[in-house]
Amino acid sequence: MRFPRTFIFVDLSGFTNYVETKGDRKATKLLAEFRTVARAIASERGVRIDKFLGDGLMAVAVEQVEGITFAMELDRRAETVCAPLKLRIGIATGDTMLFEGDDYIGRAPNLAARLCDSATDIGVLIPTDQVVNLPQGVQALPHEAMTLHGFADPVDVSVLVGQPVIAERNDTSEIWTQRPN
Repeated sequence: MRFPRTFIFVDLSGFTNYVETKGDRKATKLLAEFRTVARAIASERGVRIDKFLGDGLMAVAVEQVEGITFAMELDRRAETVCAPLKLRIGIATGDTMLFEGDDYIGRAPNLAARLCDSATDIGVLIPTDQVVNLPQGVQALPHEAMTLHGFADPVDVSVLVGQPVIAERNDTSEIWTQRPN
């Protein structure tokens, strides 16, 4: 059975060098802080962190707008938490299958992973044809097409910039505000 999902791959760019220059203890502390922030934002946005991948992660969102908001907010907060390192982030949406209950199979997770690999010194990448439902405060800027490992044709990509307007997810229309008669 195939179903639509948005995949977000994130990597701490330069982490290996950071370990070499700063040592294991500082690197472990930075990685722990990164993971804490990622978990908090995922919880706030209703995004599931599928797995941590060493100095990165793979997250899955049911709604593209929540996946993009998660990625942009993580990128923003990481500027402080992960300094001097920067994040590379790739996002892709599409139909996928769940294999043996814990692995996603399909073009979308592969594309998100390859975009993450290519996002060094660029930021948050998304296929241009998937720029459909951006959060308020986020814009997509065209970038030159990229040749990605495993993909036959170059992929038109956009760079996401800005800061999403974070609206509370609580539905206050259901709160009883009057005294019963």
